[in-house]
Amino acid sequence: MAKGADKYSRRGVQTSYISTVIGISLVLFVIGLVLGGFFGLSNFEKQAKENIQGDIFFQPSYSVADIKQVEQKLKTWPEFSDVFFVSPERAIESFNDDSGADQNAEEILSIFEGENPLPPTVSFKPKVRYGTMEGMQQLIAKIKREFPNEIDEVSFNEDSVKSVNLGLQQFIFIFLIVAILLIIVAVAMINNTIRLSLYSKRFTIKTMQLVGATGGFIRTPFLRQSILQGVVSAILGMAILVTLFYALNNFLETVEITFDPVTFGLIFASLILIGVIITFVSTYFALNKYLRMKLDDLY
Repeated sequence: MAKGADKYSRRGVQTSYISTVIGISLVLFVIGLVLGGFFGLSNFEKQAKENIQGDIFFQPSYSVADIKQVEQKLKTWPEFSDVFFVSPERAIESFNDDSGADQNAEEILSIFEGENPLPPTVSFKPKVRYGTMEGMQQLIAKIKREFPNEIDEVSFNEDSVKSVNLGLQQFIFIFLIVAILLIIVAVAMINNTIRLSLYSKRFTIKTMQLVGATGGFIRTPFLRQSILQGVVSAILGMAILVTLFYALNNFLETVEITFDPVTFGLIFASLILIGVIITFVSTYFALNKYLRMKLDDLY
């Protein structure tokens, strides 16, 4: 009879441990989604800002060879993600590629009696930090300062730069609010799950204290278990996250989620750190609560 009761007790402890780990892993999965969204947002911002383009127009007296020399010098500047020469032929072809253009290349050439009116230029794309109105203006000022005699004009689409930055700011603001709310809810759920798991062991904790065990002696096994719970839960949460990303990439044609190994490593390390810290802290305070309570208050 005693063996049966002991077996039933161990099974109950195992079930409680598994349910706690599953609950925490699901919450960490949500936190992983938030972290994935953060890194995805950073990549989106990088792509959006590095697609901003500026065009450098030169004095009419400058030859293609002179312009290409300027291009080579600009390629050494750390402020640019890309610098490239645009010939008149390539410039006129862009009208055919631009579906929003009012006139195609043939119409433009017919207006100018077959002569290409577009001059050779150098186009550039800025690094992320310069993908703002202020950043672009700084770049233009530097270009004109370094090449005062060569440059006729430097232009960029101001409306495009403003819309990109305004859209990103609004999206980031909404994302941060949602992320903060989700993390608060997630932390509260993990804390509640830990407290519920310890609630069933409150009499064991108090009994150990009554027979003379110190607080540190009582806390040690529970805190060790909390660290293990945090690590195992993080692994399960990351596994669910990777499975979700894989499913979205393979079953939805319109969705493409790409993360480099470093980003995945950062998310995984963050989940382990968050999982261990929250479970450890929640376990510590829950144990202190039961250690301070009187025996009659446990009922």
